[in-house]
Amino acid sequence: MNVESFNLDHRTVAAPYVRVADRKVLPQGDVITKYDVRFTQPNVAHLEMKAIHSLEHLFAESSRNHSDSVIDFSPMGCQTGYYLILQGEPDVPGTANLIEATLTDVLKATEVPAANEIQCGWGENHSLADAQDAARAFLAQRAAWEQVTA
Repeated sequence: MNVESFNLDHRTVAAPYVRVADRKVLPQGDVITKYDVRFTQPNVAHLEMKAIHSLEHLFAESSRNHSDSVIDFSPMGCQTGYYLILQGEPDVPGTANLIEATLTDVLKATEVPAANEIQCGWGENHSLADAQDAARAFLAQRAAWEQVTA
């Protein structure tokens, strides 16, 4: 199949983890790398929408304080994690460090950025506490992030 994650056997992965999901060379030679940042075990658990939405806002804003290579941080439709797209070919340990630094910022946040009807398409669908709980749980498993399968 054309979509990388559709070729991944979701029964064999062991979340949480951080893995390279795709690498693209663009027409002008630039490279982008897509990371699968999996918070919960596929088909076993998922994040609730307010947590997903708020963590998306928090991560998108805070990650850019740590790296100029961040292009996008998007939630997966299955609600088990996110895709982090970076310019270039950063390695997994460096990307894990970026994620750790960003999630540490999330734990210090006092509000969800742009959580209002002017800056967001569903401004009331946020929960800072839920986002921080998800970040805290993911950070607690930091030592396992680079191991994708059990």
